[in-house]
This record gives sequence, structure tokens and C-alpha cells, in this order.
Amino acid sequence: MIKRESKHRILVLGVSGFLGSAIYKELFPYFRTYGTYNTSNKTLEKNHQFFQYNYEEDDIYEILEIVKPTIIISALRGDFSKQVMMHRHIAEYLLIENSKLIFLSSANVFDAYSKYPSYEQDKTLSNSIYGHFKIKIENMLLRLPKKKVAIIRLPMVFGPQSPRIDEILQLIDLNEPIEVFPNLIMNVTSSNKLTQQIHYIINRNKSGVFHLGSNDLVHHDDFVKEIIETLRLENKVIYKQVFTTNDERYLAVLPKFNKLPKHLQLVSQDILSELQK
Repeated sequence: MIKRESKHRILVLGVSGFLGSAIYKELFPYFRTYGTYNTSNKTLEKNHQFFQYNYEEDDIYEILEIVKPTIIISALRGDFSKQVMMHRHIAEYLLIENSKLIFLSSANVFDAYSKYPSYEQDKTLSNSIYGHFKIKIENMLLRLPKKKVAIIRLPMVFGPQSPRIDEILQLIDLNEPIEVFPNLIMNVTSSNKLTQQIHYIINRNKSGVFHLGSNDLVHHDDFVKEIIETLRLENKVIYKQVFTTNDERYLAVLPKFNKLPKHLQLVSQDILSELQK
């Protein structure tokens, strides 16, 4: 058993989700790690590190008082306005306690800019409801002292057991078409690499804005087809090409200022290699 460090108590909000669960599994052997889940679940209820918490109805303060986390990781999904309110309460908590928030944001905070990839210090602007919601929380957090916050902007997440791969497999099973966006240029990541990157950010006490996507860019349709070839399912697939614009558009977050060490960077091929295992 790896000896747990005593310097951090970590609270993962949304531990029953795909990313929240992956983050918990990565950090649990090293730190005193707790999590929240929403829907009743017998397995989760047996784990005394987990708290059932419905952010639409319950106050986050109660759990913060019990856990007294030095690091909060926000990996929630669900009602946007209620999430904004909850993050407002967390921001108030951060100002009075020795605690820090790692917030999982999205490349969608830049989805109004389609001509170029986006870097950490670029101004955010979104045309989508989801992007607007992430920007609202980001702006709130950026007003806090810098050392209190790490904002992690993510591109599309793939990799084994990811919802995107599960959806592809489900559509193939049902003989339904898989939507691909030929004009979309993006970068990608996997949950395995993301959890290692978060572990590093915690260990090195890093803060600020991080763009944690692959160093290379891919076309959405090409990458989905490569995934399906890697899974050896190409003979069973129907593709539906979706053109949202006549021009190529970018939805990619690349690092320029807050780069992580080489062993924590990735290229899109690394995700395909993970799927082969």
C-alpha cells in the first residue's frame, strides 16, 4: 500500500461521474480523498469516504465543514444555474479557509472563435449555453487570489470506458449512424492522462489556467474513424456527416504558458494506443 500523504484532504464533487470517479481512483491511494454523489447507490453508500449530496437542494457548507478539504475538485454535471450558485458558495469558503479549487472547465468557453485554436490567456467567448455557463463560473473564480484556483479547460475526452466511446459502441450495436463533423478541428484527451495531470498540479501546488489537450490537432471525422478502426469495428459502421458550417472551425485548447512536463503531455495517437490495450 502506498503511504498516504497527510498534507491534503481532497473532496471530489461528482465522484459517481466518469471523470470524478477516475480522479478519485488516481488520488485515493496517495491522499485522504472524499467524494460526493447525487443518486442513491448501494455501493457508494458503503464507502464512508463518500457523501450523498444533491447540489440542487443541499448546502455545500455542511460537507465542507465535515471534510475540511484543502483541495476541492469540481467535476459535476447537471443544472447550470444551481451549479453557479454552489460555486459561489465554494468561492466564499475559499476566501476564509486554507483551501483551493480545481475546476474542470471546457474548450466550449471559446466556441465563438472558430478560426484558430485557443490559448490560456485568450479572451473567452461562447455561442453555446454550456460555454456561457462555464465562462460564468470561470469569471467568478478568476476574481479570487490566484493561488486559490486551478481552471482546467478540457477538449473532448476519449479513452477506455469514456461516455464518448460507450456511445459509439452503443450506436454500432443498434446499427444507428455515428455523427461525424468533417469541418471540426479539435484536440483530445483521455481520463488516464487527465488524472495524472491533476495529480501533478496538486503535488506541485500549481494554480492558474491550464489547457490540457493533446499537442496535435485532429479532424473530428478522421479521429472517430481511427477509433473505430482501432476497435476493429469498421465493417459495421454507418457514418452521418454533419456540416454546421462550410468552413473549417477550431475547437481546440493548446497550452502556451502553463505547460506541464513532457511525460504528462500527450498526442492523439496515445489515446488510440490506450484503446488497443
